[in-house]
Amino acid sequence: MIGFDTRPLLMGAVALAITVRNVVMAESRNPPPQKLDRASALTAIERSKKLEGTWQSKSTKGWEERQQFRLIAKNAAVVSQSMPGPSADASDAETAPNAPMLTVFHMDGDDLLLTHYCEAGNQPRLIATAIEDAGHTVCFTFRDATNMASRTTGHMHAVVITFVDHNHFNEQWSWYEDVKEQWMETVHNELIPAAAGRP
Repeated sequence: MIGFDTRPLLMGAVALAITVRNVVMAESRNPPPQKLDRASALTAIERSKKLEGTWQSKSTKGWEERQQFRLIAKNAAVVSQSMPGPSADASDAETAPNAPMLTVFHMDGDDLLLTHYCEAGNQPRLIATAIEDAGHTVCFTFRDATNMASRTTGHMHAVVITFVDHNHFNEQWSWYEDVKEQWMETVHNELIPAAAGRP
């Protein structure tokens, strides 16, 4: 009687089980973000459209700049462009922006996206995942990015925007790098009267 060696089959089964386990563990570490329902996403972008104008921005890191919000594409998207200002008093000079950056809010079907054109050289796309405080707070979470070799490359990973009142709103940004996320700073924004905001 010829015996049948089952060891290769057993080893293959073990290898397959380990592979499946690793894939499941990887997906559990980076689960797809929950997203807003369509009605909440539309509420959030309409709130963003009300930011149209020029704002004076002050970071908890010590730097200052101006941001100009405008509507484009027949009001389908909101664009924010930063205009760097004095940052001599910045407590961490490396985090003070020194080049104009753009952030674009727009709908993608039922989803509200935020694309940040960062001075880091990549373009993270965040998706609105929560709306709280009767629409006063909107949370965005990383979905994907362009011009980024891997997820561990340094990038803006999340932002919480709080609409305080008609003349004030706050942003809290997080940075992700080397499998670690940290909240960088909070930026306080105050609306500049139209006449004063002109170049």
